Amino acid sequence: MNEPDSRARAKPGTLYLLPVPLGATRSPLADLPPATVEAVRGIDCFIVEQAKSARAVLGRLPLARPLQELELLELDGNTPADRLPTMLAPLLAGRDAALLSEAGCPAVADPGAALVALAHRAGVRVVPLIGPSALLLALMASGMSGQSFAFAGYLPVDAAQRQARIRALETRARREGQTQLFIETPYRNQSLLAALLETLAGDTLLGVASELTLPDEAVRVAAVEAWRTAPPALPRAPAMFLIGPPPGAAPAISAARAPARRRR
Repeated sequence: MNEPDSRARAKPGTLYLLPVPLGATRSPLADLPPATVEAVRGIDCFIVEQAKSARAVLGRLPLARPLQELELLELDGNTPADRLPTMLAPLLAGRDAALLSEAGCPAVADPGAALVALAHRAGVRVVPLIGPSALLLALMASGMSGQSFAFAGYLPVDAAQRQARIRALETRARREGQTQLFIETPYRNQSLLAALLETLAGDTLLGVASELTLPDEAVRVAAVEAWRTAPPALPRAPAMFLIGPPPGAAPAISAARAPARRRR
């Protein structure tokens, strides 16, 4: 009698979602709790956006294996969909693997989301780990509504389309009391700010949070009319932009409706 193929009997490994620092100069040990570090200590297969920057992060973690023995599979915005199964193959063979973004949380504004979706369809266990999230840090620091918010990703580059999108986000923020968050390629931060100041109503709240967790971290939230008096020069660095309704205009959560304990 033939022995069954051991590969067919292998239990799938676990896909860990490993957050990384928001800046290249920051040590991952400054942001990741011990439990997160321990969860990936023995992993030797990593799915990353860029191998070079991933090595810079992984080389500063106390991994069980030397950096040169790690298997790094690149998954970026240009990776064709038909290559995703090859990246899932180590997991289906029983190996654990970790997914890294270039910064912050993997699968959030990140091409790794496609791999996570495929892992679920294949019955692979997915475990999100604790670490820095620019989106949540900016929301926390803004003072805008954390009860209702939406992340819009990148706005259009075309000026007319971008203006229309800004107006649509402002309308939703004012109608629903919902904070709108979005990002831009760092070298276009200044042009996006100019478009926001030109398009938004003067009493709409605008927030910009740049270089979060880093030495030059800056968070400013004010009415658009206040921004217009002295528009700042934004750094060519990762930044989060937020739009909110004028103070007092957002629906309030009454004490009677708010639960005694909330998970967030």
